[in-house]
Amino acid sequence: MGFEALLGNERLKQNLSRSIQRGHISHFYLISGPAGSGKHTLAKLLAAAILCTGSDSPCGTCSACRKALGDTHPDLITVTDPEHKTVAVKIIRQVRDDMFIRPNEAEKKIYLLPQELATEGQNALLKVLEEPPSYGVFILLTDNPQKLLPTIRSRCTELALTALDRQTMLPVLHQRYPEASEEALASAVSRSGGYLGQALTILEEGADLPAHTQNFLLAYSARDAYTLTTTLVKMEKWKRDDLLDSLHQWTSLLENALAYRSGMPVSTPMARELTAARSGSELMQAITCLQKAIEYTQHNVSTGAVCGYLVWALR
Repeated sequence: MGFEALLGNERLKQNLSRSIQRGHISHFYLISGPAGSGKHTLAKLLAAAILCTGSDSPCGTCSACRKALGDTHPDLITVTDPEHKTVAVKIIRQVRDDMFIRPNEAEKKIYLLPQELATEGQNALLKVLEEPPSYGVFILLTDNPQKLLPTIRSRCTELALTALDRQTMLPVLHQRYPEASEEALASAVSRSGGYLGQALTILEEGADLPAHTQNFLLAYSARDAYTLTTTLVKMEKWKRDDLLDSLHQWTSLLENALAYRSGMPVSTPMARELTAARSGSELMQAITCLQKAIEYTQHNVSTGAVCGYLVWALR
């Protein structure tokens, strides 16, 4: 099996496989790359490889690999804080204390941190990184290594994921979306910057759109203030995460329309309708409003207030 499940990044995979085969395992890996670059895939494969008891780590067939890839291995602990944007420092302190409890069944004990850490949390983590137990391994994911303290980065083995080429991406996109047009696939590759996860998201957003998104796009295209208002009023009591998902989708769709106006291919026919109905400056203004709404939502402004703001801003 090895690291084949991660597309591209051949040199990184070769170096990582060689190091693990020689028993050279770092106590701290930093996996970096934009959203959709494969950070979670690599983290899971790396954890399985470290815990693997077979050959060609990760073999994917031994008990340890199956448990690691299935999120059931007792010595692979995923650290998250669903209530906050960054992991609370108290959780990092708990992890720090737990690290000194020996592994349950493997030679290594791995902590996977897929969520960003604030400065206070990084400082708390630094204390265990300075003198980790021999069996301890941390795998930290980030979209921007510059967010981390220099003292943290100096102690890591950084695994930086790179963009994929068109020839690598297209067969996967064809397989996932066989009904998509060549234009839509080309647009997804171009707009994603070579990151498969982003391309898949673009194509997904161009597929069957939720009713509220269709209503929003039709109302915005037709300058129908009444339908726009009723659509947003119905969303006022939504959960924050659900509202964020829709706002991100709306922003992406309008950005697609703006890109089409600039001469790029599109991944959804709705982009053509939007560009026919709205000028470039209007699209840019709407995108800015949606980005502000996303920021307000992330900073705990109530969903009702955010929807009210959009009713006013996009009218």
